[in-house]
Amino acid sequence: MIRTLVTKHPVLLLLLVQLLQPLIPDREYLRVSRENRDEYDEILAGFYGKGPTRSYTKEKFEKFSIIAPGRPLSDSSYCDDIIKERNVQHRLNCMTEHYFVIMEYSEMQTLCYSKYAPCKNGVKKCNRSRRLVDGLYCKLTGEAKLPDCKYESVERRGYVLFTCRWQDDIKKLVPKKINDIMVPSRREGENIYPKKGKDNFHNEEEYSLKKTNSGTPLNPRDSGA
Repeated sequence: MIRTLVTKHPVLLLLLVQLLQPLIPDREYLRVSRENRDEYDEILAGFYGKGPTRSYTKEKFEKFSIIAPGRPLSDSSYCDDIIKERNVQHRLNCMTEHYFVIMEYSEMQTLCYSKYAPCKNGVKKCNRSRRLVDGLYCKLTGEAKLPDCKYESVERRGYVLFTCRWQDDIKKLVPKKINDIMVPSRREGENIYPKKGKDNFHNEEEYSLKKTNSGTPLNPRDSGA
């Protein structure tokens, strides 16, 4: 197990070393290289904190949710490899399920202003891609603690359901989390969106106009949990 930590999870091993040190006001990066410090801080904040302490940046979403074309999605070890490579975990626990899609971030951000669609797992509002997207569904099959996470890799082609959140520093809605890759039934047509309603927006200007007229910013949770 120690060898596995050293070879496959060096940042996690360094984190465990740090946790064994006495707590001091000014934390030092003991044996943590400069290029690994951002990842180390992220793990440490997730381990001790009750919620995210850093803004959910474009780079972070791309790291955890977007993959490049090239490697066959049918590769049975794809999920195991990519989840370890990108350190997808929560407080050193394995994720029970996770999604990756072959899609541009800019396209997903634009879709944050599209019409809402039903989600799964109790999430109230999602946005949905307008086209079929290739992606990967990773389902936990082994232990729930790092470093023993094992996943079943499932290739999917369907409509991407994802939530968005309001990012105050740029005053825009941005992608937050992929909720599902919904494989359409054969009888499902292309016109899958509900009619425009009072809570649906066609574009950023329409959303901003509603924010301005309301006098108060919309709750970011209105875009999904």
